[in-house]
Amino acid sequence: MYIPHFNAMDDHDDIRAFVESVGSAEIVTVAPDGTPTATLLPILWSADGGTVVAHMARANPHWRDIRDGARFLAIVAGPQAYISPAWYASKAEHGRVVPTWNYSAVHLTGTARVHDDPAWVREAVTRLTDHHETPRSEPWAVTDAPATYVDKNLRAIVGLELSVERVEAKAKLSQNRSAEDRAGVVAGLRAEGGDPAVADAMQT
Repeated sequence: MYIPHFNAMDDHDDIRAFVESVGSAEIVTVAPDGTPTATLLPILWSADGGTVVAHMARANPHWRDIRDGARFLAIVAGPQAYISPAWYASKAEHGRVVPTWNYSAVHLTGTARVHDDPAWVREAVTRLTDHHETPRSEPWAVTDAPATYVDKNLRAIVGLELSVERVEAKAKLSQNRSAEDRAGVVAGLRAEGGDPAVADAMQT
């Protein structure tokens, strides 16, 4: 990932919070014939940062092309928005402004392994479910559904274990602009229907 120094996210806690807030990633691998394939999946990143767990539909041919040790790229994409140069205060000063695109993203890179063991897949699904359900006042659990129904659905998926070797994180939020220009972008996003999450990120 190309990361100018002023766009770098380098705080581990901030990166983890970002990944957890998104909760999903485009998992990209390359098939033996060189064809890149991507699937958007809910993910769970381990506390030590070393592993990402996910699951994929058995009917999805993507997993059959993933050999043990295959390289992967997991793209965790956050809010993004078009930035009009009309919002910059500096437009009125000198007019030397152009459009851009603001966004935040984390890239996780490493090696992949497919799991077709029912016990492994059940544990992965349970962990993912518990992670997302725990904040709810009345969390749903995998064991709430009939066992035969759960077993049937587990047979329809495979597990994916991603060993993370590199973490790259970028927040392109007009950090290279003046405070006045940034304020203009925030105001413009809020006034003209841009993603408010981008405006919120610019103000943190």
